Amino acid sequence: MDEIEILWTFTAKAQRDEVFQYWNERNENTNYSRKLNLAIRERLEILRSNPEVGKPTSFPYSRVLILRHYSIIYKINLPKIFITGFWDNRKDPAKLLRFLKKI
Repeated sequence: MDEIEILWTFTAKAQRDEVFQYWNERNENTNYSRKLNLAIRERLEILRSNPEVGKPTSFPYSRVLILRHYSIIYKINLPKIFITGFWDNRKDPAKLLRFLKKI
C-alpha cells in the first residue's frame, strides 16, 4: 500500500493555530505550543499506521482521536486522511455539535 497522506483542512489548521496562539499569549512563550505540536505529530503517526484507531462518531465517515484536552476530528479516504477539526474539549459541546454538522 502507498504511504498514507495526512492533510489538514483550512478550518482544522485555523483551530489548531488558535490553540497555539492562546497558549503562546497566556504563557508568554512558545514552549507549551511546541510540546503540543510534537504530541500532535506523534499521534498523527499512529493514525497513519492505523487509520481506524479513532472512535467513530455519529456523523458519516468522521472519527475522533483524543489527545489530552483536544479532539482531532478526521475522515478517512485512503490513501488520504483529512483532518477536519482540532477541538478543545473544554469548549462548549454545543459549538462542537454545530461544527460537526457543517463538515
